[in-house]
Amino acid sequence: MLKKRIIPCLDIQNGQTVKGIQFKEIKEVGDPVKLAQRYIQEGADEIVFLDITATIEKRQTLIDLVKRLAKEINIPFTIGGGIKKLEDARLLLQSGADKVSLNSAAVKRPKLITQIAKVFGSQSVVVAIDTKYIDGQWYVYTSGGRTPTNIKTIDWAKQAEALGAGEILLTSMNNDGTKNGFAIDIVEAVNQAVNIPVIASGGAGKKEDFKDLFKKTETSAALAASIFHYQEVNIDELKPYLKNQQIAVR
Repeated sequence: MLKKRIIPCLDIQNGQTVKGIQFKEIKEVGDPVKLAQRYIQEGADEIVFLDITATIEKRQTLIDLVKRLAKEINIPFTIGGGIKKLEDARLLLQSGADKVSLNSAAVKRPKLITQIAKVFGSQSVVVAIDTKYIDGQWYVYTSGGRTPTNIKTIDWAKQAEALGAGEILLTSMNNDGTKNGFAIDIVEAVNQAVNIPVIASGGAGKKEDFKDLFKKTETSAALAASIFHYQEVNIDELKPYLKNQQIAVR
């Protein structure tokens, strides 16, 4: 059995780490490189950086930040936000990112997933899905959670895999920032629907939430932001706790 991964997520806005609740009420947290270095010391397996306004503001993710991160951190990292074409992904990957995360652009132009996967390999392509539970069904949202679609989350996850995605990053908008636990039902439904790794995001508030996620779903990784940023839970305490719960972590 593959060991579970713990992944901090840093939302980036204007070069700084920020955090909100249910994609709103955005507050500044600090320098992304310094935060990343702390997470590495604590034992993070990977780090995800998402430029949360790149798509809305119609600009590229800051290449300079990626180059700085590549110099300063020594674990795999994913970068996302504003990637609209193959060349955007090429710049990020050649600047030092290990993976790119596609969200809105992949929904609008699904063949972008295939284009990047063919050039750089599926392992370099993460499809991020922002999902919201409405009227008994989970739907995909784009543009940083601002734009609803009529696409069902399970259907899109399956399609993303078929197009060449190597991983799914699934964020429940209903749970995001609430610290009430992960959305176990949709996380497990997506895990059952695809054969690629799924990273669960949205809702982590305490160590027990990670235990419940890994015990009740087959997800391969858990992602969190604010509880790590504000040291409500430290990764170097979380991992031993999970091991004591007979959960294999890296």
